[in-house]
Amino acid sequence: MITTAFLGLGAMGFPMAAHLARAAVPGDRTLVWNRTFSKAQAHAAQYGTQAASLEEVAQADFIFSCLPTSAEVDELIARLRAHLKSGAWWIDCTSGHPAAAPRQATELAALGVRFIDAPVSGGVAGAGEGRLTVMLGGPEADVAAVLPRLAFAGKAVRVGDTGAGFAVKAMNNALLAATLWATGESLAVLARSGVELGAALEVINASSGRSNASENLIAQRVLTRQFPPTFALGLLAKDAGIALDMVQAVGGSAPLLAQTAGLVRGAAHLIGAKQDHTAALKLIEQMNGVELK
Repeated sequence: MITTAFLGLGAMGFPMAAHLARAAVPGDRTLVWNRTFSKAQAHAAQYGTQAASLEEVAQADFIFSCLPTSAEVDELIARLRAHLKSGAWWIDCTSGHPAAAPRQATELAALGVRFIDAPVSGGVAGAGEGRLTVMLGGPEADVAAVLPRLAFAGKAVRVGDTGAGFAVKAMNNALLAATLWATGESLAVLARSGVELGAALEVINASSGRSNASENLIAQRVLTRQFPPTFALGLLAKDAGIALDMVQAVGGSAPLLAQTAGLVRGAAHLIGAKQDHTAALKLIEQMNGVELK
């Protein structure tokens, strides 16, 4: 009997854990834990998982975590270390810091637990449909061993050794921030020029300026004025900051990424860190005296 545990039932984790439960063979168990225990109980009622204590999830064969930052993962490792099962795997789907991964892997290895960094991309919709992109960091053999367990993945790619998954995730989200911000600025200028924004987006999305921000995020969330809270602006700022940390760590030159990180951080302070990340464009609206609609 294989026991799988999932720690962190946020907007992404809740459906991801459901896919793990659906993929379990008869006799296997899927445990779920969340800091707010009622979420774990709700998951168990909806998907047939088992709401569990930290002591119980520590004995799982496969532990998945999906938490806001590496700091929360560090906290859980510290709380679980006396109870972890030797021979287990810890697969961290957090958008973590590349510098944290080798340290976490070493700490867990001393306890007989193997660590893989496995952040995901694809949003809440991708999590619900089981088509997330998973970027994995770790030794080739270890990554190959956990691939069959990624029931929530539509695409899974090993991008390098420990920490590489976190690194690619940070840069991916920095690109998200950059394209979102640049598209927002462009649309604000067009709005001030009297251009109809829906038509402008139609042209952009059939041209070389298109991106996920223009094709999906802005059309569905900004122009509709909905801004559904799926991925927090504060978390996007955190990821852009991680990308900037990477630039500094390797002595690189990335002034556009640095400026993007500062702009998104400022938007999080002024608009609200808990707002959806697309709400960053509200700051651009204020700067230009227009509303993107």
